[in-house]
Amino acid sequence: MSLDYATLELLRQSHPAWRLLRSEHAPLVASFLQRVFIAPNVRVMTQADLAEALEDELYGLRERLGTAAFPKSALDYLNDWAANDKGWLRKYYAQGSDEPHFDLMPATEKAIAWLETLAERSFVGTESRLLTLFELLKQMSEGSESDPQARIAELQRRRDEIDGEIARVLSGDLPMLDATGLKDRFQQFTTLARELLTDFREVEHNFRGLDRRVRERIALWEGAKGALLEEIMGERDAIADSDQGRSFRAFWDFLMSSRRQEELTTLLERVLALPPVLELRPDVRTRRVHYDWLEAGEHTQRTVAQLSQQLRRFLDDQAWLENRRIMDILHGIEAKALALRDTPPTGTVMSIADTAAAIELPIERPLYTPAIRPSIADAALDAGDGEVDAAVLFSQVVVDRAQLARHIRHALQDRSQITLRELCETRPLQHGLAELVAYLQLADDTFKAVIDEGVTESIVWTGMTPDGHPHARQARLPRVIFVR
Repeated sequence: MSLDYATLELLRQSHPAWRLLRSEHAPLVASFLQRVFIAPNVRVMTQADLAEALEDELYGLRERLGTAAFPKSALDYLNDWAANDKGWLRKYYAQGSDEPHFDLMPATEKAIAWLETLAERSFVGTESRLLTLFELLKQMSEGSESDPQARIAELQRRRDEIDGEIARVLSGDLPMLDATGLKDRFQQFTTLARELLTDFREVEHNFRGLDRRVRERIALWEGAKGALLEEIMGERDAIADSDQGRSFRAFWDFLMSSRRQEELTTLLERVLALPPVLELRPDVRTRRVHYDWLEAGEHTQRTVAQLSQQLRRFLDDQAWLENRRIMDILHGIEAKALALRDTPPTGTVMSIADTAAAIELPIERPLYTPAIRPSIADAALDAGDGEVDAAVLFSQVVVDRAQLARHIRHALQDRSQITLRELCETRPLQHGLAELVAYLQLADDTFKAVIDEGVTESIVWTGMTPDGHPHARQARLPRVIFVR
């Protein structure tokens, strides 16, 4: 893109990232959205949760800056940030839910990422970037070589280098990276890992744009249904076969390999235990960054699945006829309105019944009756001397949903589906009914699951009686199938 004056002026006026940077409330918007979306890698939040978090943020700022600093409510700010003239958040209704949801827009994430680059860094590594660039050039050069002899010569050269390195190690010459080299490479790794999470949101945004264009085309199509289907399917295949589609599919196939995930886990644990890396105080989420990649990829996959559902619903003849009928009515209204635009009719054109205002006299309203609240001002609290078992405070059951989610993903790496009963058999329930309920919540919120009402399964676990003896417990519920 050319950064001439006209282009930059257009970006300054229309691009959401630029509008955010020059906004009066940019510190609030950037800091809050970075904390609730980017730092914990949260893809979607409900309106109630996001408004509650923003209300807490505004309360703290008003305590420091005064009550007049941010006069509007949290919900008003969220709706303002999601408006078309801002475009920093996406407000939508998720399928099967009547509560609004909010998601971060790619332009907003780009603006926040640029703000993070303004902070001074105590250590800036350049060697690892140069090595990365050099390795990319080698891969492009070798991957585009069509001469078999040249490819063989390059492979033999690399083999000789590996043989020479093996010989040096056997002789006692063991080259090691110094602390500076380790810090440089780890810093480059964290930067690329965060940029990869940012790319997922932009890929998802592009697929949503495709979904919107397809639905607009369906609504405005006036030709035959077969021709529309052919055009839509052709565009869907073109997207899947595009550079972006193929790159995302290759990434997903690579990451879904159980061997690759185990290798990533081992490498991360080994690297994060190195003393030079510990000096950098890495983010605690770095240890599970590959699981964040999986969650972001799954969210993108669900967006593509919703596009497919839109196309399948279109295949319903009844829906097609209803859409055509609605568009015919709207076109008829538009044609009549255009015909009357220059010569508006005189007199009453249209009447609407029941337009009179309902009259409600103030004396008809009931008087205010305050709620009765018990007064305990004169009640004295007596100190008790009874024996209380404090062990109950330390025996609370906490179910780790993240651990259960990892168990489900690991089970789906080598198979396309698995039932809840099979999951509980491979990894028995540790916390009984609370853990079973957590599995059901994951099936509804995080994973794609199918419930077979026609088949009932029994899930058995071992619980403890009040006197501390093991006791077998059983729950019967419809078959729950987790699908990859």
